[in-house]
Amino acid sequence: MKDTHRNTRLAGCAGFLCTGLLCMALLLSACAGIPQSADALSAEPAPTEVEATYGIRVEGLRLSAAGSMLDFRYRVLDPEKASPMLNGKIQPYLMDDLRGAKLGVPDTPKLGRIRQTSRNNKILTDRTYFVMFGNPGKAVQSGDKLTLLLGSVKVTDLRVQ
Repeated sequence: MKDTHRNTRLAGCAGFLCTGLLCMALLLSACAGIPQSADALSAEPAPTEVEATYGIRVEGLRLSAAGSMLDFRYRVLDPEKASPMLNGKIQPYLMDDLRGAKLGVPDTPKLGRIRQTSRNNKILTDRTYFVMFGNPGKAVQSGDKLTLLLGSVKVTDLRVQ
């Protein structure tokens, strides 16, 4: 009696195992039918207008300091084109068209302006730089769209994360 019960249980396990293996084989054969060229796997995304024009890639605009600051991060791709971004004489602003607000970089007594600038015009390629903007009254919230203005640089539709 025990042998019959064990044989039935083993047969059920074997059937389950065969069904699982069959499903895996079907999934693998379906994936094998998808053509993937080497070009498609190694293709770089097309450069955006900001990257082509200003030599930077926007990495994000995030709320910081419990919402009282906005942290703008960007990566330099072309130091020559990105030089206005790191020019300490040109002051950056974030424009909030929805509220009509112009958010600037705070100038603290001990730290000065909270942004990176180039020293001796040395701008490093593939390095992430930052600018901190004030958010008085925590008016700007996550999901809002802002525009960065810095001299001739104008980056639109920056979404706050």
